[in-house]
Parts: sequence; structure tokens; C-alpha cells
Amino acid sequence: MTATPIQTAATVFGAVFLLVGILGFIPGVTTDFDTMEFAGHESEAMLLGIFQVSVLHNIVHLLFGVAGLALARSFSGARAFLIGGGIVYAVLWIYGLIIDHDHEANFVPLNDADNWLHFVLAAAMIVLGLVLGRRRVGTRGTAAP
Repeated sequence: MTATPIQTAATVFGAVFLLVGILGFIPGVTTDFDTMEFAGHESEAMLLGIFQVSVLHNIVHLLFGVAGLALARSFSGARAFLIGGGIVYAVLWIYGLIIDHDHEANFVPLNDADNWLHFVLAAAMIVLGLVLGRRRVGTRGTAAP
């Protein structure tokens, strides 16, 4: 059976999250790797020299990637991953805007680049989930509810 467009989108997002989680543990790709903390704003490690990361942040990306790949196996799972994941990233974006980046509450950790990436991810995932999830295409090219 051929994957639907929404399943393909969820697979791509899942694979990218998985890749980002792996890259977060690679010195060089992640600058100041030796300063990486398990969690908290004290971690000065920066994925691609831009996005503040910690061990917890990388693990979340890995888990999100695995979830995306697993849920992409079905139409409804892919839709749930994109919309639900987009909502999670929207909440994370708002959280990152509200908290002081040097406060204990910044446990992930987040910086301005992370915040705006989370906004873009939230918008893209929700829009794709809603637009591609409107109708399922049947195996013979016919629309199914």
C-alpha cells in the first residue's frame, strides 16, 4: 500500500527529529559539546552553533522522531502526530517566550533560536496535519472519508 501524503509528511518530520536528536550528541556538529548538561539552562552546547541543547533536549528529539516514524504507519496516526506534535511545539514556543532563559524553569533548555524554530515547526505541523488530513485517498485513487 502506498503512503498517503500525510503519512509521508509525518515520516519526514519523524526522520528529521530523529536525525536532530542524533546530531545533538555529535561533537563538532554540536559546539561547546563538553559543556552539555543533562538538563537546564546551564548547558551551553549549541546544535549547529545556533540551538541550545542538553541531553534531555536531544532525548526528546529522539523520542519525538521515533513516535513520528511509528505513527506515520497509519493515516490517523500521522494526522495525530502532526497536529498533536504541532500543538506540543506551540506550547513549547509560548513557554520559551514567557520564561527567563537564565531561570531554573528553562529546564529543556531554550534560546531565542529554539523558540522561533518551535513556532515554525508548530505552524508547519498543524497546517500539514489539517490540510493533508482532511480526506484520505483510497488505494485506487478514490477519496475515502
